[in-house]
Amino acid sequence: MSSDKLSREETRVKTQYDIDQEKGVPIYQTTSGPVAGDVFDESYGTTQRGLKSRHAQMIALGGTIGTGLFVGSGQTLARGGPAFILGSFVFMAALIWMIVTAITEMSAYLPTRGSSMTMFADRFVSSSFGFALGWLYWYSLGILVPYEITAAALVIEYWGSTINIAVWISIMLVLIVALNLLPVKYYGEVEFWFAGTKVIMMVGLLLVSLIICLGGGPRGDRLGFRYWNNPGAANVYLAEGNTGRFIALLSTWVLSAFPFAFAPELLVATGGEIEDPRRNLPIAARRYFYRLIFFYIFSVLAIGVICRSDDQALTNGGVGAGSSAFVVGIKNAGIPVLDSIINGGIILSAWSSGNSFLYLSGRSLYSLALSGNAPAWFKHCTKNGVPIRAMGVSSLFSLLAYLNVANSASVVFNWLVNLTNTSAFISWICCCITYIRFRKAFTAQNIPNSDLPYRNTIMQPWGAWFAMVFFTILTLINGFTVFWPQNWSVADFFTAYVGIPIPIVIYLVHKVFWARHEAWARPPLTVDLVSGLDEVMTTYKEKKPYTKWYHYVKVLWE
Repeated sequence: MSSDKLSREETRVKTQYDIDQEKGVPIYQTTSGPVAGDVFDESYGTTQRGLKSRHAQMIALGGTIGTGLFVGSGQTLARGGPAFILGSFVFMAALIWMIVTAITEMSAYLPTRGSSMTMFADRFVSSSFGFALGWLYWYSLGILVPYEITAAALVIEYWGSTINIAVWISIMLVLIVALNLLPVKYYGEVEFWFAGTKVIMMVGLLLVSLIICLGGGPRGDRLGFRYWNNPGAANVYLAEGNTGRFIALLSTWVLSAFPFAFAPELLVATGGEIEDPRRNLPIAARRYFYRLIFFYIFSVLAIGVICRSDDQALTNGGVGAGSSAFVVGIKNAGIPVLDSIINGGIILSAWSSGNSFLYLSGRSLYSLALSGNAPAWFKHCTKNGVPIRAMGVSSLFSLLAYLNVANSASVVFNWLVNLTNTSAFISWICCCITYIRFRKAFTAQNIPNSDLPYRNTIMQPWGAWFAMVFFTILTLINGFTVFWPQNWSVADFFTAYVGIPIPIVIYLVHKVFWARHEAWARPPLTVDLVSGLDEVMTTYKEKKPYTKWYHYVKVLWE
């Protein structure tokens, strides 16, 4: 961006405040006070922009390639069959892309310190809305940390380990928590290499799957699409015939959402700690589309080809989540040792994803404190920019992983999947509502679209409405299979549906006791679209043209 345009941006911000003061319009308020004097109060210390472009892109990528894809997709394949899992992932990837385009438009415009969907919900919708969404993020993302550790426990059980599972849980917990207490630049560097390892592993798995499919395995058996014919492309579930296939399709659609859970929001969270966010966030978002296709859609196509959907290993003999479909398929093809190598990579993936979810949970609590929706005590940052108190309290969720000591890991896995699925759906609905209010305010305040660093005119704004409708449907049907007599369980019903009333109750309590006199939604003309924008603009670096061949290599390392 040229210096002239930067000057115009700074002038527009100052003029907005001048006009407000002349008209007697109050300074934009959060629940605790003026934005400029409270949200960005540096007396507590602040986070630092220690993430480089390559860090942000790999963190976004690492959050999407998790154990939900490696392990959970096996259970999904067993439920619906290869055709249903492929169709469900294609549709889910399209919905997630709609979410990504919407939240990137907001986060690239205002990537302030403490950037999160919580802060945007507070600024663009209402304080009660931001309050409820922020606490939902905190506990849901916190729960995902023990989920990742549970997934790692499932993989360790593959080797028949005689060491008590509590030992492995403790090792994982210490490593995850310790990394998140380091300055963000170290977290970013570690995640860069972890995510890079997962990318290499995924590429290798897809190549191996293609070789097995074409008959290049040790047994020379050319699989082709054999398993689409026997046991079949589409399974039945809880009933026979077309009714059973329809139930299997709905159930597969619900299960397919889990590998995507909270991955888009990771882009927003890095906005407050990334260098030059107005340039780097749009880059990360545009590349997200290709990751969805390559790593999600291609992976489920591969497992549907190399692994039978009725293999008992996929569901631990029908109990719940079992082994990775990739591991089962490769072992059945007669390839030695490789299954153990893949399992080692999946454990690394669990560690990486656990790191990302704890980072998100801690930053959510920190963002809540910034907006006055949590005690100011959580705003405290170390001199290295780590919100140490928010991260420490968020780490306590990790102790839920010790449930594995008393229960089957696959049962705990299913509990955590159900709890998190509902929260992810509600989160994406809230993302859509926040974006729609952002667009209303943007239009009402006559801000030109040219001021937006990122804009997807093909997807938005209709994509937000479309995604909101379908995620509402998914929220309501998340645990519908529990109502069949053979599946009924009080615990399963509780974990499938308790996630719906919790954020609603939190919202209503805040509305009644703290925001009774506020409007249900902020009027578009009073929505704060300027606080923190001046600081964001000073971080913008004009992109220099690439004139040498090595510039294209160097940019990957920036």
